[in-house]
Amino acid sequence: MKTASKLAVLTVLVLLLAEAHISVAVTCSAIQLSPCLGAITSNSAPSTLCCSRIREQKPCLCTYLKNPTLRNYVNSPGAKKVARTCGVPYPKC
Repeated sequence: MKTASKLAVLTVLVLLLAEAHISVAVTCSAIQLSPCLGAITSNSAPSTLCCSRIREQKPCLCTYLKNPTLRNYVNSPGAKKVARTCGVPYPKC
């Protein structure tokens, strides 16, 4: 293979890898959502940290909804408002 062809193939591979979404395992831990508690229970806006944690924990939300202890918080109007404000669609489990 010519050097130019090798460089072109390498460039395409780098671009494809840059676009690939690498799946990272999420550890479901409701305590990770503690920065959101104030926004869920009051009319305050969610913090940047709260929104990043909700995005990280998004795959876990259905698990939290199935947990009797957490269901009332996750299913509350405040939690739905926080999710909406943070741009996280409320899960349909």
